[in-house]
Amino acid sequence: MFKALRFFGWPLLTGILIALLVIQRFPQWVGLPSQDVNLQQAPQSASVIQGPVSYADAVAIAAPAVANLYTTKVVNKSAAHPLFEDPQFRRFFGDNLPKQRRWESSLGSAVIMSPEGYLLTNNHVTSGADQIVVALKDGRETLARVIGSDPETDLAVLKIDLKNIPSITIGRSDGIHIGDVALAIGNPFGVGQTVTMGIISATGRNQLGLNTYEDFIQTDAAINPGNSGGALVDANGNLTGINTAIFSKSGGSQGIGFAIPTKLALEVMKSIIEHGQVIRGWLGIEVQPMTEELAESFNLKDRPGIVVAGIFRDGPAQKAGLQLGDVILSINGEPAGDGRKSMNQVARTRPNDKIAIQVMRKGKEITLNAEVGLRPPPAPAAPKEEK
Repeated sequence: MFKALRFFGWPLLTGILIALLVIQRFPQWVGLPSQDVNLQQAPQSASVIQGPVSYADAVAIAAPAVANLYTTKVVNKSAAHPLFEDPQFRRFFGDNLPKQRRWESSLGSAVIMSPEGYLLTNNHVTSGADQIVVALKDGRETLARVIGSDPETDLAVLKIDLKNIPSITIGRSDGIHIGDVALAIGNPFGVGQTVTMGIISATGRNQLGLNTYEDFIQTDAAINPGNSGGALVDANGNLTGINTAIFSKSGGSQGIGFAIPTKLALEVMKSIIEHGQVIRGWLGIEVQPMTEELAESFNLKDRPGIVVAGIFRDGPAQKAGLQLGDVILSINGEPAGDGRKSMNQVARTRPNDKIAIQVMRKGKEITLNAEVGLRPPPAPAAPKEEK
């Protein structure tokens, strides 16, 4: 028996090892799934593509057209005396208490858009300012006047009167890509003109609760207080956005900054220069998104739509016959699955133009024709008095 095992053992063991090797290398031969891992290998290249070692040329092109802003305004402050807080004293004198006036200063940046002296900045930089000083990179300083502002996009247009003014080269904000190099130029914390570098982190950011109309470029180039209104430029020094806000828990840069794309900024600037305000279409409705529960109740599980939640009296929507609870399915053939996108579509329509609104009402689809009105300006915020 032992001799038989010795005689057949080695061939048997060799056969088992060969069988295991075949199964491991070619599992499909015995009906087992293949265990190959297909990796994509980069092709060999004779030369390695390298980025520029310096962006000095881009900065040299763009930086002269970015100015520092210094704004001041008069603030009334109640005289801080303990007697003025006494209820009996206030009851006798009412609100006719002595006031102290003082100047309050703030910082910002602006981009010189044309040799004629038009500048773009943020509305929150210049809002309520009694005086705006513009300091150019070449050392010149002058006062600026506000041509107009648009709080709904947080943009303002300024005008200065100087000779030989440098201006920025406009880039195409709709041609940028995530991963492109981005340079932020501004006056953070008032230390003077500063350049920071990052990349385009995202495009088309909205629903951030910053502005009424949002279409932000997101970048990780450091943006800090004082950068507002400054330039976001590409690697060639072309303007792609107006820096406007940061997302931060500490108040400083945390790598999430937002810029208004030049396409939107130019539309606002041209409208303000030509008309003194931004001309936007308006229907006079408030809408809410279609939830799963609402979609089920309207039997619209597979169709996008937005629900009319409010209608302004005597507005274009009411005159067209729109009613509360109507589900807007499309506007001029464009599906209305996103309320903000649909309202932006209306805003881009010229007043007095007519649009077709397809709605679902009580299970029936109807089409209404509305004449777009002029969006009224937002009500100015009441001035706050410091105490």
